[in-house]
Amino acid sequence: MSYNLLKGKRGIIFGALDENSIAWKTAERVHEEGGTFVLTNAPIAMRMGSIKDLAAKTNSEIIPADATKVEDLENLVEKAVEILGGKIDFVLHSIGMSVNVRKGNHYTDMNYDFTTKGWDVSAVSFHKTMQVLYKKDAMNEWGSIVALSYMAAQRVFPDYNDMADNKAYLESIARSFGYFFGKDKKVRVNTISQSPTPTTAGQGVKGFDGFIAFAEKMSPLGNATAQECADYTITLFSDLTRKVTLQNLYHDGGFSNTGVSQEVMEAFTEDK
Repeated sequence: MSYNLLKGKRGIIFGALDENSIAWKTAERVHEEGGTFVLTNAPIAMRMGSIKDLAAKTNSEIIPADATKVEDLENLVEKAVEILGGKIDFVLHSIGMSVNVRKGNHYTDMNYDFTTKGWDVSAVSFHKTMQVLYKKDAMNEWGSIVALSYMAAQRVFPDYNDMADNKAYLESIARSFGYFFGKDKKVRVNTISQSPTPTTAGQGVKGFDGFIAFAEKMSPLGNATAQECADYTITLFSDLTRKVTLQNLYHDGGFSNTGVSQEVMEAFTEDK
């Protein structure tokens, strides 16, 4: 169902890899709600995914960019404004990567070159993106910037590894840069702490199926899907949430405020 919430709005969507990704679902929903956008991802990620299919489906152009390189981001923003015909109203940062996770390195035995690379891709790229948008004055007033996070930024999930640190840093950047973007440009910045979601990236984490099953049993409403996250993101891009900023917003079926659920209790309680 469409409400034309984003009619006339322009944006940039990072990280659409395939139809399982939240960025992909969000792009589809933005298109349905009347918004226009450019798609972007790192050249290597674009070779792995099917972003061209999404571009054709949503009448969008693709601008390759390595989000860790400021010059690539400057080119992205300049071309996006040119292609879309004006300043940007919304941005989705949906990228993250841990080389340590990919290589199977335990958190207590990390390769720090890998750590730095993952930190740059997953978190510092968010600062770089906003800095380019800020310096170029490329955002419209009351625009909205959203990054995707996960609750491991606050709580221990042993196999989430250094991605937990990256997400904590990402959320801090959203608050810190969000203050200046709000004060100076009337732009809001938030993160969404999403349920564990079976995306291509998420499934690379050891024990991810266990994460999902546990969260499903813990959450009174069950896990939020990628499609539901896309719906929620649309509300943050819309004018209905103009005064929501500097927030880490939990979109997890209630998991974050549940100490223990009846289902989990029953799993650990022996019949007397």
